[in-house]
Amino acid sequence: MRILHVAHQQLRKYGHNRVSWAQKLYFGLIRNNHCVQAFSDRDVAAFEAPLGIRDLGKKKANQRLLQTVEAFEPDLMIVGHCDIISNETLVEAKKVRPGLVIASCNNDPLFVPDNVEKIHNRCKVANSMFVSTGLKELSRFSNGKAKLFHMPNPVDSSIETENCALKSDFPVDLIFCSKEKTHTARGKIVSYLKENLLDDIYFSTPGSFDEPAVWGRDYDKALASSKMALNLNRQEGLDWYSSARMAQLVGNGLLTFTHSSAGFDRFFPDETLVYFKDKEQLKTLIEGFYQDNGKRMYWAGRARDFFHQEINSTLYAQYIVESALELPYSHNYVWLER
Repeated sequence: MRILHVAHQQLRKYGHNRVSWAQKLYFGLIRNNHCVQAFSDRDVAAFEAPLGIRDLGKKKANQRLLQTVEAFEPDLMIVGHCDIISNETLVEAKKVRPGLVIASCNNDPLFVPDNVEKIHNRCKVANSMFVSTGLKELSRFSNGKAKLFHMPNPVDSSIETENCALKSDFPVDLIFCSKEKTHTARGKIVSYLKENLLDDIYFSTPGSFDEPAVWGRDYDKALASSKMALNLNRQEGLDWYSSARMAQLVGNGLLTFTHSSAGFDRFFPDETLVYFKDKEQLKTLIEGFYQDNGKRMYWAGRARDFFHQEINSTLYAQYIVESALELPYSHNYVWLER
């Protein structure tokens, strides 16, 4: 199948970039033997603009996308976070390529008002909308044209290559990487742990408490040096919502603590993720696993195996294709609501 993948491909990061869910989707589509053409809206806008000023290249980027549709003749267009591309351009793309199916993917949280508006907008023209939050939360978008689907954050075997579940000695006992401070109070939990965890637990917090943030290769090294990790979202309580951080942590074999309110226990096996309800319980759980290395290795290993077997980028990509084109599912995807 010919698939046009429109997303921010981070070409101008030149390798110094964060882990990208769009990149994982691209890899998964190729592994499923699809012919994939990538179109990076922000980079094209900058390349086409006078003096490289991206905002001056928005109109040209939309024109180039239509040129790509005409030349590539895709059967499916998957649009991710590509705000430069207008709905009008997507409508025109369907005229250029009759029969074209458009699937929109949104990996940002629903507690950010601007993102809710973006989803509403894309639902006006897309055939399907995939959101990294559970279906229970998506009814607010049901008045649009798009059929609604949950999508997970996957691991990729070529990206999450570390296996900390097999190691015993680490320079860091617990890590939490973060930089975003809007729409969140999670810093209170981190501060509480900093003040109250056992003195011999080394808790690293890149991006907080005056510690520099880590990106790209430095981020990979930080995870590989850590025994356990916190998956703290900016806000908790949305069904099946987590930032992409959870896949990065678990996929590399770090024992991962995440809030119980997201309901991941409905499709994750027992003794994989460690769920907590409040900061006091989280402290107790961290200290318990710190003192029982065998238990930590067992839980982390089970979680990593489950992610790589059932929530990998190959299955993730094929699920999006099959859902968007209304094809029979080729796999019993664990995140499907039964």
